[in-house]
Amino acid sequence: MTNRNLFNFNKMICRFLGHDLRVSKNITNYIKEYRCCRCGEEMTDSANGLLEKLTPRFRETNAFLAKIHQRRCARKMLKAS
Repeated sequence: MTNRNLFNFNKMICRFLGHDLRVSKNITNYIKEYRCCRCGEEMTDSANGLLEKLTPRFRETNAFLAKIHQRRCARKMLKAS
């Protein structure tokens, strides 16, 4: 019985060379969620502009911000037309 979490070569590469982050989800114009192409770790922009590991709390906050952003964009579209 082998445990795949004991040794992950891609995580070791990310530890030495840094993550290869790609945008996985746009929350607002300024806040995005990222996923590493090598190890699959997820990160997001924090309030101070730095990248933080995507925790359940950040995931919940981002969902709430996305909902507010969508409402505001829809309201702007209605006013423009």
